Amino acid sequence: MSRTVDLAGAERMLLEAEFGELRPLWSSSNYVYLARLCAPDGGELAAVYKPEAGETPLWDFPTGTLYRREVAAYQLSRLLEWPFIPPTVEREGPRGPGSLQLYVPHDGDSHFFEQREDPALTPQLQRIAVFDFVANNADRKGGHCLLDARERIWGIDHGLCFHRDYKMRTVIWDWAEMPVGEEWLADVERAALAVAGDAPESEPFREQLSRPEVRAFLERADRLLQTRALPAPGPHRSYPWPLV
Repeated sequence: MSRTVDLAGAERMLLEAEFGELRPLWSSSNYVYLARLCAPDGGELAAVYKPEAGETPLWDFPTGTLYRREVAAYQLSRLLEWPFIPPTVEREGPRGPGSLQLYVPHDGDSHFFEQREDPALTPQLQRIAVFDFVANNADRKGGHCLLDARERIWGIDHGLCFHRDYKMRTVIWDWAEMPVGEEWLADVERAALAVAGDAPESEPFREQLSRPEVRAFLERADRLLQTRALPAPGPHRSYPWPLV
């Protein structure tokens, strides 16, 4: 169903390709579809489609915003120049507006709890932990870390990010209070300065969130730059459920 795609052109293809068959993914709490897209050149592309209309209302996240948070997470990864989230766009689809994310072929049996046992994968997982803090990810389950055939870890399911209140829930606490490398801190500082200064390259990120949510992101980035270390589990519920 899928083909090899140049990631540099994936956003354009996600925006321009026509929708074909939709296959529901029943394991999700929201309506999520595996979509077959027909590219302009006649090829086919697989993508994950999450329509706004299929979102289950939550008491703490504004209704109808989860798909926008998926897009915001991808745009933040671009600002940071940490390409671990598959290309994700906002788009009108057969079930209405939603997010559309490139499907990444991966090992379905691999998840965080196995990946953390491989030292070669540790830097990738640690960087995801840094991202989850600044993004305030409230739902980093073990199954949200996908391992592809090239030993590259992809992060998915970022619909519960960027709440204005601190809600970080993750399974990646292995490196709690670990110092964060200078290179990653420099990336966070660069991205935060772009957002704070309304730089043009930060607009695709900022336009997906409310102003209070953007301010909260900047506060978390500043906290990381001050502490220069990953956080530890807090007094609130710090783990998602289920864990995988």
